[in-house]
Amino acid sequence: MCGRCQDIWNPNFCKDLVEVVDILETTECISEETKAGDQKLTVEKVFRGLSLLEAKLKSVFAKHGLEKMAPIGDKYDPQEHELICHVPAGVGAQPGTVALVGQDGYKLHGRTIRLAQFCLLGVLLAPIRVLLAFIILFLLWPFAWLQVAGLTEEQLQEPITGWRKTVCHNGVLGLSRLLFFLLGFLRIRVRGQRASRLQAPVLVAAPHSTFFDPIVLLPCDLPKVVSRAENLSVPVIGALLRFNQAILVSRSDPASRRRVVEEVRRRATSGGKWPQVLFFPEGTCSNKKALLKFKPGAFIAGVPVQPVLIRYPNSLDTTSWAWRGPGVLKVLWLTASQPCSIVDVEFLPVYQPSPEESRDPTLYANNVQRVMAQALGIPATECEFVGSLPVIVVGRLKVALEPQLWALGKVLRKAGLSPGCVDTGAEPGRSRMISQEEFARQLQLLDPQTVAGAFSYFQQDANGLVDFRDVALALAALDGGRSLEDLTHLAFELFAEEQAEGPGRLLYQDGFSTILHLLLGSPRPAAKTLHAELCQAGPSHGLSLGQFQNFSLHDPLYGKLFSTYLRPPHSPRGTSQVPDASSPCSPNALANGTMEAPKQKGD
Repeated sequence: MCGRCQDIWNPNFCKDLVEVVDILETTECISEETKAGDQKLTVEKVFRGLSLLEAKLKSVFAKHGLEKMAPIGDKYDPQEHELICHVPAGVGAQPGTVALVGQDGYKLHGRTIRLAQFCLLGVLLAPIRVLLAFIILFLLWPFAWLQVAGLTEEQLQEPITGWRKTVCHNGVLGLSRLLFFLLGFLRIRVRGQRASRLQAPVLVAAPHSTFFDPIVLLPCDLPKVVSRAENLSVPVIGALLRFNQAILVSRSDPASRRRVVEEVRRRATSGGKWPQVLFFPEGTCSNKKALLKFKPGAFIAGVPVQPVLIRYPNSLDTTSWAWRGPGVLKVLWLTASQPCSIVDVEFLPVYQPSPEESRDPTLYANNVQRVMAQALGIPATECEFVGSLPVIVVGRLKVALEPQLWALGKVLRKAGLSPGCVDTGAEPGRSRMISQEEFARQLQLLDPQTVAGAFSYFQQDANGLVDFRDVALALAALDGGRSLEDLTHLAFELFAEEQAEGPGRLLYQDGFSTILHLLLGSPRPAAKTLHAELCQAGPSHGLSLGQFQNFSLHDPLYGKLFSTYLRPPHSPRGTSQVPDASSPCSPNALANGTMEAPKQKGD
């Protein structure tokens, strides 16, 4: 709720709104169940549901004295689709107070106009724009090839100069601006002054929200970038990366990352010999509502950096390409369907690191993140992506914003499987590797697509096999009939090992990290570090059952974390266990809606 709004919620009002939500869920289910069948029948059922929803909303508003009104002036933000109402006297708020009620379900007239615009321009304008943009993209290839043609690898380790730099650089710069112009970005508004390469060898741009963000390279005069090594094999894109003399990193190769760090430091400390290097320090796309945690790569050299802000001040946000958001084609089509798109690029003053920041890249990154977040007017968060999962920091752990375990539960429920009815038969303390075929037989799954999807949630070895103990623990966690004590006891029994000396069984680093990865989505390195701290005698020792349950059930911080994540959505006992969104352990506890709409999109 915004600062100008006052809370009018009361138990009776919320109770009545529950019925509205039930209608909405029923409509959603109708759409899911019939989308593969008669499309005409689907549309008819959904519209009947929406009509019932509108009637129910009107009755709830009338019952509680809420008068629907048209939005006036700046009290209505079309980007947020908020419904603004006047609150008469006697309903718990001051007369005439503006209150946020919910999603805008009544602005049908405005939506109809926008829908007509999208349909018309999407059919007539978008295909032409995209086709012309692809033609320009392929015209970039000769200029990119010409700049590096005939040069050896040793020569490419130094900045390109002479006619190659003049002709090819200006050709790529001009064609790139034409490409974005054809896609609808008619205006690039620049604020502030770009620093010279001597003043700021490194540029850091944020928020990174879309694949259109490379447009920021144009007002920065095509600085060098950091990209995945795999992109070299992509047609045209690979040629442009060679033209750019990009710093390439393989995310799966630690040695490659070390070489990248050394190369960034070499270029940044070259005394202006190399052009500036531009980073997107978030490392992936977000929804622009907050800044993800900055990765330290851009700050390792300890040199001054210039923050660059990217904004898309358009009436509709068609550019965002974030986790669980629209796909590439939809974002491209929606943006190309707009008559005009605008991007603002703002250069902030150069950030001069302190001696402490120069020695500590993480501290440096965090402080620059806060400066940029303050300039943008959005929160700076600890949320980041590890692989394909967004994670947040809770204590010493990084935990998934939405664990893969929950997604696995959705897949199994869609297949009609009840996890509690599967007899896993996993042998405690001993691994049993199974193939995808055996996995399907054990879970009695018949659909090949469902089998492949469910099997992919578990870590596979070099032979494509998974440990059946992982499967057994996941199914037990998805069974809402088990208590937290039973689940943690089962987890210990499955992964604890016999002591080398002495009786009893202990939970060592590998088993502990596997449990936390399965249940919380925590990266294994972070879990191993926490295990070493919990084992006072050292990481070579393990945790007893009592120590593990004390950590997972009774620790003030981690106990709350387990109680949240072991009661996934749709779990029979889950609704009362999940904490409020304001809780620091809640999957949605990110300031001001950090990750608003949980599909991850990487660079």
